[in-house]
Amino acid sequence: MTDTNYPSATPSWQNQSPKNKNYKNLMIGLLAAGLLGTWGYLLYDKNKSGDKIDKQQTVIESQDSKISDLQKDFDNALVRLDSLTGANNTLSGQNADLKAKYDKDIAARKAEIRRILNDKNATAAELAKAKTLIADLNDKITGLETEVARLTGENQQLTVANTNLKQEKSDLEQNLATTKTEKADLEKTVDVASTFSASNIQVMPMNEKKSGKEKETVSAKRVDKLLVSFDIENRIARSGPADMYLIVTAPDGKVISENSNTLNTRTDGDKPFTAKLPVDYVQGQRKNVQFPIRQNDFMTGDYKIEIYHNGFKIGEGIRSLKKGGLFG
Repeated sequence: MTDTNYPSATPSWQNQSPKNKNYKNLMIGLLAAGLLGTWGYLLYDKNKSGDKIDKQQTVIESQDSKISDLQKDFDNALVRLDSLTGANNTLSGQNADLKAKYDKDIAARKAEIRRILNDKNATAAELAKAKTLIADLNDKITGLETEVARLTGENQQLTVANTNLKQEKSDLEQNLATTKTEKADLEKTVDVASTFSASNIQVMPMNEKKSGKEKETVSAKRVDKLLVSFDIENRIARSGPADMYLIVTAPDGKVISENSNTLNTRTDGDKPFTAKLPVDYVQGQRKNVQFPIRQNDFMTGDYKIEIYHNGFKIGEGIRSLKKGGLFG
């Protein structure tokens, strides 16, 4: 059969007119082109944004690198500065004005550099300023190092000079001490050498008559005085007064002394003396000295007579008195 009541199997769009088909195809093409354009723009914009981000990242990294380099330079400058702390204190003791000037300049630069390096939004101009300040800081430190080196050299020279002066002083003091010792020894030698010597020592027991005449005797009960006589002499002693001391010891061992005077001897300690005899001496001449020893009663036995000058015993003699009889 050729004729039926069933619908035709041909799609409806195929039944459309060519005009409608062309319109639809145009719309589909435009939509596809728009979609492709949108994708293309998005891809282009993404690539462009990526390039921008890359450029910004490069700028940031460059900025960070500059800051890092500046921070290293600053840290190195601070290390140099810290190494001069002890020397700077030495500089302070010698030139306080110079140290104060350096401290003020350096402190100002350090503060400004820290401010810029700690600023995350520091501009290129500020970083350039920080670089200049770090260079100036290094120049200041170099100047300080030079000054400290100069002063250190001067200190070393002064130390050497001071050491030499101390040694010279020590040598002078030693020489002076030696000179003083030699002088003292010489003075002692001269002093000892200027001590008189006594000779021709005589002790004569004398009896004084009412007529005024004197007669020597050995009878103790008749003795009125002991006349001590001796000669003194010294070739180097200068002319002038000299004191002689007599120590007369009685047979009972007691020194005849009226005022209990004491003589300081160089070899026998302190001793009571009987009489002090001032003598006017002429250099190079022998001089005779006489002195009477008086007391109310003379006892029998030996009387010892000692003569001292300049603290030394220069002579002695002994005279015996008896109960009766005549001398000679």
